[in-house]
Amino acid sequence: MKEEKDTVYTTDTGLPENAFRELAADEQYVPVMHPAHDQQEITPYSVGMGLLMAIIFSAAAAYLGLKVGQVFEAAIPIAIIAVGLSNALKKKNSLGQNVIIQSIGSCSGVIVAGAIFTLPALYILQGTYPDIVVDFYQIFLSSLLGGILGILFFIPFRKYFVKDMHGKYPFPEATATTQVLVSAQQSEATGEGGQAKTLVIASLIGGIYDYIVATFGWWAETVTSTASSWGQTIAEKTKLVLSCNTGAALLGLGYIVGLKYAFVIFAGSIFVWWIIIPLLGTYGSPEFQAMSSDMIFKDYARMIGIGGIAMAGVIGIVKSWPIIRNAVGLAGRELKGAQTGAKEVRWQMDLSMKKVVFFIAIALVAVLFFFWFGVIHTFWQALVAWLVVTLIAFLFTTVAANAIAIVGSNPVSGMTLMTLIIASAIFVGIGLKGTSGIVASMVIGGVVCTALSMAGGFVTDLKIGYWLGSTPKKQETWKFLGTLVSAATVGGVIIVLNKVYGFTGDNALVAPQANAMAKVIEPLMMGGDTPWILYMVGAILALILNWLGVPALAFCLGMFIPLSLNTPMLVGGAVSYFVSNSSDDSKVNDARRDRGTLISSGLIAGGALFGVFAAITRFAGFEYTTPGSYELTQILGCVAYALLICYLIWDSRRAK
Repeated sequence: MKEEKDTVYTTDTGLPENAFRELAADEQYVPVMHPAHDQQEITPYSVGMGLLMAIIFSAAAAYLGLKVGQVFEAAIPIAIIAVGLSNALKKKNSLGQNVIIQSIGSCSGVIVAGAIFTLPALYILQGTYPDIVVDFYQIFLSSLLGGILGILFFIPFRKYFVKDMHGKYPFPEATATTQVLVSAQQSEATGEGGQAKTLVIASLIGGIYDYIVATFGWWAETVTSTASSWGQTIAEKTKLVLSCNTGAALLGLGYIVGLKYAFVIFAGSIFVWWIIIPLLGTYGSPEFQAMSSDMIFKDYARMIGIGGIAMAGVIGIVKSWPIIRNAVGLAGRELKGAQTGAKEVRWQMDLSMKKVVFFIAIALVAVLFFFWFGVIHTFWQALVAWLVVTLIAFLFTTVAANAIAIVGSNPVSGMTLMTLIIASAIFVGIGLKGTSGIVASMVIGGVVCTALSMAGGFVTDLKIGYWLGSTPKKQETWKFLGTLVSAATVGGVIIVLNKVYGFTGDNALVAPQANAMAKVIEPLMMGGDTPWILYMVGAILALILNWLGVPALAFCLGMFIPLSLNTPMLVGGAVSYFVSNSSDDSKVNDARRDRGTLISSGLIAGGALFGVFAAITRFAGFEYTTPGSYELTQILGCVAYALLICYLIWDSRRAK
């Protein structure tokens, strides 16, 4: 049976025409790999390569994340490597295997984010409190158990996010990764390399562009109004600044997200940077007036975003309650042996709910014993910690998945900060404080952070599988093995990096998120001030936004993420709107929009892959003195960014 003939490519993206839009009442989505046929997915090659990718990218992502505070998305570069290897080895019908390689390997990024955002804080606080002890098993088990909970808690929600909400969310990272995988499959199936060629060219342009600016600094990576004398004057007097990251990957991300959500995110940033910060810096205390805009943002204004994200999460939980109730009801019916409906086709088969509930029970028991014997050592205090983790991790699963589906960015550090604050307040109330309370809070925070990171990342994997026609049950099963390998790798890497570099002092890895966690947890556990008012302001704002019909989570994400990273989202969204409305012919507009999506996916893919190369270059000790003055690199940054935007518009409009 020749599966290649079952797929009809009808768009410039290589995917079915209805892949990215909402379906009509009687319309069905048919994936790239035909759902009626079994596909070659789980093989020694796909599992072995997936585990190898998990090890390599766990180490690379941990180093880069601790050094600069950004964990690159591993899914895209792993997909590129998988496609390249399958082509080099001349594998036929390799799409199903490549999805599994990507799914297993991408455990690296989500596990790394969960671990490095929290656990290095223990090493940071060791300098002040030498009696804090950190063991490998604590890092390993918090990452492993958190990852397992994230997988299991999300499985009941898979159909809602990837099937029922088809066309309602942009899924930017999943879109880019899918384009990488499907372009190679289309070339193999049809003998034509048009889409693959377009993707490769865009990837090279985006990758080389980002590599040059990250490694050689020929132009500014971030252009800012403070580069000019008038901008500095305005910033000094009013704290008003405007900045924009000139990276290719963020421009492509903004294009895929689209103007609607990009504008809401940018509005959140503008609210903080053009209203809150100028008010504090101009009419606040002398302490505020002496601080820079960045310092006010990091130490104060950002906390409003954290409160907003937390309340938006609560709102999301309330709105998702029917979905949560249905998932729990389904589990109950299956446990009673009731029939849940007709037999489903291969590409919609999940792990049975009986197995999911059974594994959740085992995982939760393991978490309780880990807290009791490995962290807290007092049963009733461990039980309280266990209840906090279980409740927050389960309820915020849908919030993390929503964030990834909308903007491709998981606000896991913000949600973890709020978890730490809530958990620490509870622990102090039950007598668990001091250094033992610090260790308990950070390890527990690591479990929650990893669980939410995994839930957010897993929705990307399963959406890719939905578009391409993989078997969800196989993705879900083998995700556990990738989590195990990634957790072990991350635990070892964190210990080694602490011994070699450390996280405090000169020439240390800065670990910005972990330092923020340490800054929050220390006053709570050792006595100090906590900015409750700022959290409350953010929470009230989220309630008002929801009442007005504004997407509260997207707006509050904009408040939490730096302005320089949100401005290019708006630029990309504006380009997407212009390209999609640049003709009087709706079919031409659709073709141009789809080609732009393909090109933007290439920019994201190239930026992610060459970002790994840039990290390796820096790790090898390469230093390069930026040519020219600061003002010159700013001007060159504007010119280079304008040329990149023109390329995206020009190439998108070539579609017919």
